[in-house]
Amino acid sequence: MYKNLVARRVCVLAAASFFIPFSTHAQTPAQAPLKAAFVYVAPLTEAGWVRQHEQGRLAVQAALGSRVETRFVENVPEGPDAERVIRDLAQQGHKIIFTPSFGYMEPTLKVAREFPDVKFESITGYKTAPNVATANARYYEGRYLAGVAAGRMATQAGYVAGFPIPEVVQGINAFTLGMRSVNPAATVRVVFLGEWFNPPRERDAAMTLMNQGAEVLAFHTGSTAVMSAAQERGKLAVAYHSDMRKFAPDAQIAAVTHLWGEYYTHRVKAALDGSWKSGSVWGGVKDGMIRVDAYGSKVPAAVREEVTARQADMAAGRLHAFAASHGDVRDNEGRVVIPAGKTLGDPDILNMNWLAEGVLGKLAR
Repeated sequence: MYKNLVARRVCVLAAASFFIPFSTHAQTPAQAPLKAAFVYVAPLTEAGWVRQHEQGRLAVQAALGSRVETRFVENVPEGPDAERVIRDLAQQGHKIIFTPSFGYMEPTLKVAREFPDVKFESITGYKTAPNVATANARYYEGRYLAGVAAGRMATQAGYVAGFPIPEVVQGINAFTLGMRSVNPAATVRVVFLGEWFNPPRERDAAMTLMNQGAEVLAFHTGSTAVMSAAQERGKLAVAYHSDMRKFAPDAQIAAVTHLWGEYYTHRVKAALDGSWKSGSVWGGVKDGMIRVDAYGSKVPAAVREEVTARQADMAAGRLHAFAASHGDVRDNEGRVVIPAGKTLGDPDILNMNWLAEGVLGKLAR
């Protein structure tokens, strides 16, 4: 997630995209439980970005029991409030603090310098320090797969997005490429909101897109408002972060689900046994951090089977969202961005600043 750092690019992470080995060291009994804290950028609701990180926290508590004491603080704005909350948690004796929002990166780094004995996990950030690790997921992989499902069921899509940063742009492009891989006529109209969590504005944007002809919706914001709008209008939608069939039982095609429990549990274990080290993780379908599942009742069995097969291919390395397998990939201004036969590397994905052919919208230059 992100707010105040739109101009930054994440090229640093490209040089550090490696996986931190999960510890298998013997655990040393602690005199007192390790205190772990989680800071959430939006309210904790039944589904969405924050809910998936809360599921991760609960997985830590379930796996480690009395050896760990976890807590969370919700609805913390990025900026000075985040710095204050993170500092308070460190002062209260929390030894590992997870900060899952891009705009928390700089506040996390600042507080980390003041508390060298505390370990920090900057989720979606890209700057590390001796006591600050970063982690993110390849959300774009799930977006591509969801696009395949959407392209089998619709031609005109709408996309409600937070900010035009690389992480969001990757998802828009991957979704579009997935749609057009099975439906070359597919188009995706994008609306950028300039914020992550504002259910009324998310709903209004969804309604506008449907008024403009969108048959299926996707989104990169924090609430279930887009799903509810699609349900209300009898349209289709792709859930993001969580399964949202509770809010859109007829509209949901599938969910691009984020899974943080295993990563969080391993990192807290490492803090417990003394093997924690700084580094960067960028995991995807293969690593169990992203999954497309929770198909809706309107999705034909053949579409489910096709997406499941492609997901298996992606996990095995046979399918890449940004591979020009059938000729040049162009942006929506006609420029070749991936030459035929080439696959985009991580540095270019991490700094993505173009919109794919078929996307109706522009990025601020």
